[in-house]
Amino acid sequence: MRSILCSRHAARGSSCLALWAGSALAESAEDIRDIRGPKTVPGSWVLPALLAGAIVVALCAYAFWRRRRGGARRRSPTLSEQALERLEKARPLMRPATAREFGIAASEAIRSYIEKRFDVVATQRTTEEFLQALLQNSNESLARHRALLAEFLQQCDFVKFAGASLAVADMESLFRSARDFVLETGAPPAA
Repeated sequence: MRSILCSRHAARGSSCLALWAGSALAESAEDIRDIRGPKTVPGSWVLPALLAGAIVVALCAYAFWRRRRGGARRRSPTLSEQALERLEKARPLMRPATAREFGIAASEAIRSYIEKRFDVVATQRTTEEFLQALLQNSNESLARHRALLAEFLQQCDFVKFAGASLAVADMESLFRSARDFVLETGAPPAA
């Protein structure tokens, strides 16, 4: 527009220059302003707080998901580990006052282990029936421990049915023989 004003008023000469200079001065005065203080943005902390909260919630959800998924993937204990655990639970009963309960718990743990490990009915039979079936069974590992099993089960029957009390040393011996039997006959660890 200035150029138009200048070309129309070219005849006037100096007035065009004054008009142009005056408008430039007005424009530059408008352009140069004094420095103002910083503007505050309300809620400048809200967005970072929301992001941090979302990250915390996501991490908690991930940890919960991993824990639930990890629990399902935990390997189940082997038969020998289960039997050893049952024997360990019977260990606090190794006192003369609770000898009968110890005999029942130890006998049940070993009979259950034999039944599951060797596929032999052991929990539904008397000790004599079980030992006779053991003679007819072709399982070498079980037959090799027949004498140990006979002594162990007869001692447990003696305590269970005759009401006899055993010394702590005798119960410790029964516990060790049951534990050794499970460890010797347990399935070899998978490589």
